[in-house]
Amino acid sequence: MQTDDYVSGLKTDLLKSSGTFRVLVGVTGSVAALKLPLLVFQLLQLPGVDVRVVTTEHAKHFYNPAEVSVKIYSDKDEWELWTQRSDPVLHIELRRWADLLVIAPLDANTLGKIANGICDNLLTCVVRAWDTSRPLLFCPAMNTAMWQHPITAQQVSCLTEFGYMEIPCVAKKLVCGDEGKGAMAEVSTIVSAVKQYLQKPDES
Repeated sequence: MQTDDYVSGLKTDLLKSSGTFRVLVGVTGSVAALKLPLLVFQLLQLPGVDVRVVTTEHAKHFYNPAEVSVKIYSDKDEWELWTQRSDPVLHIELRRWADLLVIAPLDANTLGKIANGICDNLLTCVVRAWDTSRPLLFCPAMNTAMWQHPITAQQVSCLTEFGYMEIPCVAKKLVCGDEGKGAMAEVSTIVSAVKQYLQKPDES
């Protein structure tokens, strides 16, 4: 149940605080989500960067939230925050807060949703409301057979046509035992991609 303290806490969390460049990390239900704590840690090492996380419910299966040092938002927060017209809408507040959104990992299911405009959870609502003048980076991660399915290339192409930047998956032995392309890019690669945007002047 919503309380004034709960709403106040969420509003306070999204105030511009320690960072001058705000990175929102979206995490979805791929086994690569286990790298979330490391990704958040390394992003926070970048000068002037503040980080928040938006998780899907299935992603929660793969990481320990106690190992993530920033606020993690989920579907529950979206629905507990809003009860009447004057209340803030969380996916809009997150979209306003963030200077950059990076979805790492982006699983096959959420890839399909975004490509088709489906917004049935907090993360996909943030994406659907995203200001396309701001960078959105996505890091596909899925089984090799799923990656090789013809629809995957179509959906990745769709996202790049929206203006989103792909951080390509890599070939390696996957957790499932298959070997081939489909593994999420290395955390260092993702952090380097975000770092490029820190070095660009804000023209907005």
